[in-house]
Amino acid sequence: MQRFQDKVVFVTGSGSGLGREAALRFAAEGAVVAGADISVESNLQTKHLVEAAGGRIHIGDSVDLTNEAQTSAWIARAVAELGSIDVLFACAGATKFSPIEETSIDEWQWVLKHELDLVFLPVKHAWEHLKNAKGNAVLVGSTAGVSGSMTNTRLAHSATKGGVISMAKQLAAEGAVHRVRVNSVSPGMIRTPATEGDLLAEGHPMRQIQKAIPLQRIGTPAEVINCVLFLASNDASYVTGHNLMVDGGWSSVLPGYGVV
Repeated sequence: MQRFQDKVVFVTGSGSGLGREAALRFAAEGAVVAGADISVESNLQTKHLVEAAGGRIHIGDSVDLTNEAQTSAWIARAVAELGSIDVLFACAGATKFSPIEETSIDEWQWVLKHELDLVFLPVKHAWEHLKNAKGNAVLVGSTAGVSGSMTNTRLAHSATKGGVISMAKQLAAEGAVHRVRVNSVSPGMIRTPATEGDLLAEGHPMRQIQKAIPLQRIGTPAEVINCVLFLASNDASYVTGHNLMVDGGWSSVLPGYGVV
């Protein structure tokens, strides 16, 4: 199925995890992908994978998406080469976890910068192009944005992901008159290089969390991107302002007795 034939799709955080999966999948469905990542080496690996599969992708130098000048320059360069933005998948993000007693103001501001600013800035500078194309954006929230956790201390992360979900709803409101749709996906526990290094690492209390997930397993990047592609496609042409939970039922069903 070629739902994105000759569409231009911008993907942030394309060098790894969900962003790399998205770049591969959008390209496989006919899109020309513009990928941004702070790691040039990782992004080059994504480029090689996309092109080896017959896809098309544009990447440039390292882009710090918390830096407005770098973000606007990336978008301007990629639009100059590719002509438009039909879809923005704002996937990039980084976080830190700590209990409230140990969360310094510096850490709090770091998390806000790396989970809110780097969503706001690409959306801000892509917005006029999305309006011109009557395109759409998909943001990445989290189960952390809709519920608290007794196994992970994550106040700053919860605040930012709740903020991203609210941003999608407000952007949907502001974009509607321009026929721009905006939605978010909220993954639960997904096995990525990032989660393998912290939440799923040996000794972390979240490592056994699959026992509390109704579907009894950890999700995959492909399962999240399946939902992203749906929301970004014309299959979801009447869907905007929606937050789609991709969590195996984790946020909807209470765990059984003695599970966690």
